[in-house]
This record gives sequence, structure tokens and C-alpha cells, in this order.
Amino acid sequence: MSENQNDVAALPPRPARKKGPLIGLGVVLAAALVAVLVFTTSGGSGGDRVTVRIGTTDASSPYWPTFKEIAAREGIDIVPVNFSDYTQPNPAVSQGQIDLNLFQHLLFLANYNVSNNDSLVPVGSTFVVPLSLYSQKHATVADIPAGGTVAIPNDPTNQARALLVLQSAGLVKLNGGGSVLSTPAEIDAAASKVSVTPVDAAQTVTALPSVDASIVNNNYALNGGLDPSKALFGDDPASPSAEPYINVIATRAADRDNPVYQRVAQLYKDSAVVAQVQAESKGTSVMVDRPRSDLDAILARLSETVRAGRR
Repeated sequence: MSENQNDVAALPPRPARKKGPLIGLGVVLAAALVAVLVFTTSGGSGGDRVTVRIGTTDASSPYWPTFKEIAAREGIDIVPVNFSDYTQPNPAVSQGQIDLNLFQHLLFLANYNVSNNDSLVPVGSTFVVPLSLYSQKHATVADIPAGGTVAIPNDPTNQARALLVLQSAGLVKLNGGGSVLSTPAEIDAAASKVSVTPVDAAQTVTALPSVDASIVNNNYALNGGLDPSKALFGDDPASPSAEPYINVIATRAADRDNPVYQRVAQLYKDSAVVAQVQAESKGTSVMVDRPRSDLDAILARLSETVRAGRR
């Protein structure tokens, strides 16, 4: 296997259900104990090591080799597993195909948990990035014509955030002012300058030639060669209203206290990793260091909001 193939792993098969639940549980507990012992005794000095598979949508980002190198010094071998869209990394964690994922904000996680009756939890916070408006046809928001079309991500949480961005930019008006659960059905067409076209988040960049503008998530903007500093508009990642959009490293509830996973979340905030994340985002990322109790409280609040919106 080549070096490049080792750098980004393919998704392993879903683990088969084994007979003998008590024996299986014993094996799992023994494996967890071994992992903890390896982590606390190896210290990266040789011998057995711990492998942590992390699902992401940006495995080609330049911070990954640095992140892996820093973790390897402590006996943790990080293997990024890349996914093509946002629907895949959470089920992969839930099914045990990977250990952690690093791609989503708290509102996205809340929506996933409620929609799938799941209980994934944050291990640690990472950063907030703006959700921004780009155009290949217009130089400013004011240049976007009345009756124009804007592409937005179609997943529920990013779609609602995109609508709030467009409202702040003066391009649409939402009934009741909108919320973190807004949908295109809430657009007051008569009071809005543009209409929206929901597309898969991964297609918001490729949609640019056929629309007046597009709301693009930061990782897809970077992968698509867009410069975040050239965005026409974006929300403020430092605002208190950005709490739902704090990005996190997530895992299964049963594994939230795994010391290896907690250490991985801490190592993500190493100054060398942070510097590369900031450089790649053109300085738009705002690093967030919130205790897990805060993250849990925000997630619980957002999950209740999502549930209430479906009653």
C-alpha cells in the first residue's frame, strides 16, 4: 500500500453482530482497557499504539499531517477517513466504523440525534467559521439583481443558517424573523429580493455558474478554490448567536470519557494545528475553547428546539 493510501483510509465494513452477547461485551471491555493502558504507558516511545479513526469531509486539508504527527508522539495513530458529504460521518461513528468525527457544528449534531434517535456527544470544541455568500457574476451584494437566484445547502441546519445569512444581507425576508430551523417555506417572497435553490452542500460551489450567488460552507469553499476573504457576505463567528455553529469532535455517548479521545480533542488545539487551520481558512476561523458541560448544555437546548419544531 502506498504512503498516500495510508494517509486517508477507506471506510471499513460495518462490524458484524457476534453471537454470545456476554462474551462480546467482555471482549469490548477488555479491548477498551488495553487501549487505556496503551495510551497511558506507551507515550509514543514504542511498543503497542492506539489507532483512532476520525471521519471528516476535509482529509486533504494541510493541518491533518501536523495533527497526526503531534498525536503520534503520544502513541496515538490518527487515521482520517474522508466522506464526500455530511450525511455519512455520524452513522459511521454510531455503527462503530470509525471512532470520532470532525466535521459538524452542534446544531447539525442535534438535528442528527433527534432525527435518528441517536445520542452522539461532543468530546471537545474546535472552531466556528462564517457561512458565506459567494458569486462568480457579481462583485457586491448590491449587484445581485432583483429576481435573482441563490443556491443554499439543503441539509436542515445549514439551510436555516443560510437563510439567516441571506436575511442579514438584505436579500430575503423570513416570516417572524426566522430561526435556527427556518426553511425556504418561511420566505416572504413579496418582501424578498431573491429566490433560493436548495442543493446538496457539496454542490454549492459547482452551482455558482448557474446562479447569481451561492451560500457555501467553509470546507467546500476551500476545496473548491474559493477565497473566503472574497466572499460577498457572511455571518459573524464571534457573535453569541454563533453558539449553535460551534464545531465539535463527536463520538458515541458510551465513549465520551475515553481518555484517548479526550486527548485527541486537546491535541487538535495545539498551536501548530491552530495556525494551519487559521491559515487555510484565510483567518476566518475563530477557535473555541468551551468546557464539555457548556457544549452539552448547548446541544441539549438545540435538541429540544429541534424536537419542538417537529411537534
